[in-house]
Amino acid sequence: MQIYEDFIMKQDLCDFQQSTKWADVKEYWNNDIIIVEDDDKNILASMSILTRRLPLLGNIMYVPRGPIGNICDEEVLRKLTDKMKEIAAEYKAFAIIIEPNVKANNKEFANMVKKLGYKINSTAIKFDQEIQARHNFRLDLRNKTEDEVFKNFASKTRYNVRLAMRKGIEVVEKNEEGLDEFYDLMKETGKRDGFIIRSKDYFATILKKFPDNAKVYIAYYENTPISAIMPILYGDKMWYLYGASSNNHRNLMSTYLLQWEMIKVALKNSCNEYDFRGVSMENGEDGLYRFKKGFGGDFVELIGEVYMDFKPIKFFLFKIFKKLFLNVRYRIYKFTRKSYLVKLYKTKGSYMRSF
Repeated sequence: MQIYEDFIMKQDLCDFQQSTKWADVKEYWNNDIIIVEDDDKNILASMSILTRRLPLLGNIMYVPRGPIGNICDEEVLRKLTDKMKEIAAEYKAFAIIIEPNVKANNKEFANMVKKLGYKINSTAIKFDQEIQARHNFRLDLRNKTEDEVFKNFASKTRYNVRLAMRKGIEVVEKNEEGLDEFYDLMKETGKRDGFIIRSKDYFATILKKFPDNAKVYIAYYENTPISAIMPILYGDKMWYLYGASSNNHRNLMSTYLLQWEMIKVALKNSCNEYDFRGVSMENGEDGLYRFKKGFGGDFVELIGEVYMDFKPIKFFLFKIFKKLFLNVRYRIYKFTRKSYLVKLYKTKGSYMRSF
């Protein structure tokens, strides 16, 4: 499938989640790839579909940040859709949810997908209302130097980066060697901020499946790990995939320095974009929003969920069960704050929150 991977990495809509490597990370899901070619066998567009069976409801299909290619060509999009319907029929899927890398103001795309029978949900403002965040910050790095990028940071962000440097924070690339430290910081972050984290095996799988793309960097203060980040570089982009920090030494602003070091890595690898990924708009410009905004990126609002409900009643029940599941799981976690729940929900399959 190297031809497929090469195609993805060269596209403006390039996204690691459309890679076969990401499908390998999602071990509980089946993977099907659709390719549309021209008469000369050149790929025009592609779509990686993940399919999973849910208890009582049956199979649901999901396309993370796809399709890719010339997706604003109606005929190309029709061919992708026709093949997708064939696959959906084979799985007897009750719905497909597509979260394309398409901006909310792209009326041309919206009209095309509606014409092809899709529906659109562009109402999500909270993380738990969507599979992936609809609102993001992305930093354009095209033809820019480190100095130009740094000067575009908010003054407070520049100050915090310099503060971390003055305090002697050291950022080290550790990868698999740093997985234990990374995971300890993830557990501490999840407990502090009230969210359930993935298992350590999940993070190890990402590093294994993306050996040349995913990394782990640790920020140390006096040889003590105080924050960490897992970015992934794929094609001409880098994504801020996961981050964590200790409850100690937060005044040293190591998370700001980590982001700056990752941006410099992206520049050295000739990336065109550094994607900070999602923010919640539930409370307006909250702390996470201000943190990411400070690095000078563009606020991007995506179209949201583009979906087909082949069996509307089951899809309706899915949305209800998802909401109930998230609410109950969150309340249990907030009440107990026990790390063993992470393993419990991983074993049972936390398909309702993070696809």
